[in-house]
Formats: sequence, structure tokens, C-alpha cells
Amino acid sequence: MDKRTTSRDGTSLAYQVSGQGPTVVLVSGAMSTGGTVAPLAQRLAERCTAVVYDRRGRGASGDTPPYEVAREIEDLAALIDAVGGESALFGVSSGGALVLRAAASGLPVGRVAVYEAPFADFLPGGAEREAVYKERLTEALDADRRGDAVALFLRLTGLGEEMIESARRSPMWAGMEAAAPSLAYDDAVMGDGLLPRERLAAISVPVLSVAGGASPEWMREASRAVAQAVPRGRHEVLEGQTHMVEPDVLRPVLADFFTG
Repeated sequence: MDKRTTSRDGTSLAYQVSGQGPTVVLVSGAMSTGGTVAPLAQRLAERCTAVVYDRRGRGASGDTPPYEVAREIEDLAALIDAVGGESALFGVSSGGALVLRAAASGLPVGRVAVYEAPFADFLPGGAEREAVYKERLTEALDADRRGDAVALFLRLTGLGEEMIESARRSPMWAGMEAAAPSLAYDDAVMGDGLLPRERLAAISVPVLSVAGGASPEWMREASRAVAQAVPRGRHEVLEGQTHMVEPDVLRPVLADFFTG
């Protein structure tokens, strides 16, 4: 990240810009930094001005407690102002939920695209699972048991115990523990885990909601529900893709949407 801007509460945000064309700010999901969406940004840069950044509390960006979702929306406002005053937004997973909230708040956003915002309406017991996760995550972070917090999140994503234990022994685990406090931020963004239909109905700009054809059925249904909840929504399915979507497959869909 070679550029910096400052959010309303004084938090320093690290970001970088590449390409030319309509400006798009890319927002990563849980346990990730701007580097996670950088490969997609590199491909979008052929047709768009792609902006990636480290969300507060991650990577090279700062943090200012206490956390509120409104502060992350202010972060996006600061970034948009820094790159010209108007932008489209793209968010993946819980980052998708964040950009939907930002668009509903009235930021100067022309278009919004999301990839599999994980609203749990169509997951059996989804609301109950979210409540249990929230409680256990709070307990783990309050006790500074960062490893346990990471493991809770990995279980929520469907990872088995054997794979979690393997991850604990890997070199990447230390970095995951360092980012563990930000899990509470994404949990706050997701709220009760259910689709905020009233909030989405307030979004006036075009919204593209994309899902992977090989993702779980509940996630595809949630993606479709996002498109149905906004006044100007569109839904697309990328056959063969999972939650870890390939940048080369997603790029043309997003580029056509943002330049259309």
C-alpha cells in the first residue's frame, strides 16, 4: 500500500490505486486485507480504476477504538473523497454486507456489486448459529484467546477440525491470530446475520449480486435475495465457482457492470 488517507475519527488508512476508467473501491471480507482482493484489482485495472485498502485494524491501516460499523462507512467516505469524490463499490463476503450498508447510508456511490454476502436466512438454524458464534467470539476475544477466536470463525465457514488443527501448525496462523480482533468488526457488520431488507430497499443505485454455482445452496439463495431486496438489483451465478472465486472468472462480469 503506497498511499494513505485519514478517516473522520483520525484513523490512518492505507490504500493503493491502479488502472484507469470508472473508479471502484474493493472491500475485503473477514480475516483478510487489501492484499486479498489485489489479484482481482489487477485484472479490473484493465478497464477500471481499482482501489484496494486495508480495512481498519488490519494490515498497514490503523485503528481507533471503540469500534462501530459507522466508522467503517466513514472510512469508505474518506477513501472515496481521496480518489475523486465518487466511486463504485465491490465487496466480497462480509465486505459485501459492508458496502451494502455504505450504499444505503447515502455515500456518493454510483454502482454496487457484492459476491456472496453471507446472510444466513436460508441456512437452517442460521440465526441461532450467528447468536452462538457472537457470544463465543466475544468471550474468546475478551479473554485474549485469539487462536480460539480464529478457530471459531473457521468452524463457522465450514472447515473441519482436522483442517483447523493443520492451520494451527502452519506459518500463516500467527498472522491470523494478529487479525483476530477484527473478527468482531465483521460480526458487527453482519448484525443478527439476517438479510436487512428494509435497509436494502433504501439503496437507489444499481446493485449486482453474484454467487458461485458450486457454493452451498443457502449462499446462492442469499445472493439472489440481495438482488431481489434492492430496487435495481441483478443476480448472476458463476458456474463452477465457490466462495473462493477465481479473479479471472469474476473480472469480466464486474468490469461489464462497472463500465456499463
